[in-house]
Amino acid sequence: MRKQIAAANWKMNLTLEQGEILIDELLNAPHDLTEDQLTIFAIPFPYLITIKNKLAGKNNIFVAAQNCYNKKSGAYTGEVSAEMLNSIHVQYVIIGHSERREYFNETNAILAEKVNICFENELKAIFCCGEPLAIREAGAQNSFVETQLKESLFHLTAAQLTGFIIAYEPIWAIGTGKTASSDQAQEMHAHIRSVMAKQYGAEVADSISILYGGSVKANNAKEIFGKPDVDGGLVGGASLIATEFTAIMGSLK
Repeated sequence: MRKQIAAANWKMNLTLEQGEILIDELLNAPHDLTEDQLTIFAIPFPYLITIKNKLAGKNNIFVAAQNCYNKKSGAYTGEVSAEMLNSIHVQYVIIGHSERREYFNETNAILAEKVNICFENELKAIFCCGEPLAIREAGAQNSFVETQLKESLFHLTAAQLTGFIIAYEPIWAIGTGKTASSDQAQEMHAHIRSVMAKQYGAEVADSISILYGGSVKANNAKEIFGKPDVDGGLVGGASLIATEFTAIMGSLK
């Protein structure tokens, strides 16, 4: 059975003190994750060790980095390598978030390199894909997302992609207050799974957790997560509010 995941992306928000308070509030809130449910906190680099230590011994709760560089090491001032993340025992990392693609010009080819270096360093990638508004309005979203998957993932083996995590982000619904309907989310998630099944077979495709990443909130999470191909969410703003994210965690099926 594929994992159901509530992933929090703090982005460039919160001081360390604020982050620790938020984590304490979340840990003290009532929640009961089953064996097949995970919570992942993607937090700023400076806080990884501190928050990871705070989560020690907690079942099915992990930290993730929000990015890593596509080179092993070298003269890349300000970047963080997958090897560094592995050395502090971080297990997850977000790859290809729409903001990285837009603001830092990360291409599908660069993301293929990042995925490779994650595997080399035993990091589990949360691979993001999704279309901007112009593509959605042109009705070309399926082919656009399929190209992202093909150019960044299709060099991998079936074994590497078994149990993989993909996050679908309708870019037009991030930080805008707009949300794809639960039916729109299901339609794209089903398309992503069909693309993976065509290349790797149904068994591999059915093992992949596909998260929805567009303005997930406490009041819509249950409906979105209830769709058959939606396996949780990659949550931005709502993950910074303890009551909101607790409710989102509780919406996992």
